[in-house]
Amino acid sequence: MANLASASLTIAELREFASFSPCEQRYIKRSLDIGLGRRDAFKLWARDADESAAIRRQYVAYQDLKGLRDVLPDEAEFDGVEAFMGRLMLVTAFDLSQGRIACFSSYRFLYERLLGPDVRPWLPSAFCGAAALPQIHPSRRKVLLQSISEAAATAPGWSARTPSFYPEWVDKEAA
Repeated sequence: MANLASASLTIAELREFASFSPCEQRYIKRSLDIGLGRRDAFKLWARDADESAAIRRQYVAYQDLKGLRDVLPDEAEFDGVEAFMGRLMLVTAFDLSQGRIACFSSYRFLYERLLGPDVRPWLPSAFCGAAALPQIHPSRRKVLLQSISEAAATAPGWSARTPSFYPEWVDKEAA
């Protein structure tokens, strides 16, 4: 029975990922390669000099991820919130400014894989805070902020289940 429940949740993750635009899917896979150190993103993802430069900036922005994993504050306390949220918002703002994450759902999907399930309660605040920054164009800001549902923004609790689906590059020649 547990295997059936686990399989159902994995299928739900696959469906959610499939609902994202191809641009979002590509960015999420590239971001996971960079953020989790899975592969050389330059060799795999850079199609031109501009994309190579964007990947370089992403490597720099993602240097904070390991530190964020290590300093996740307790939900019931305020100790460490300022440093954690400041760093999380900065990395989030970088991703949102790239124009490849179109909604809260794709952001949450990426960040719960980059930082683990314990980050889920912090994601609505970081997303809204980063999306509202003046560095995000006002028309994009509006779309991003409208993408977070009331349920996501006011959730009374969060799953501690570790994601099971981590999308990766698929080599067309091998497929």
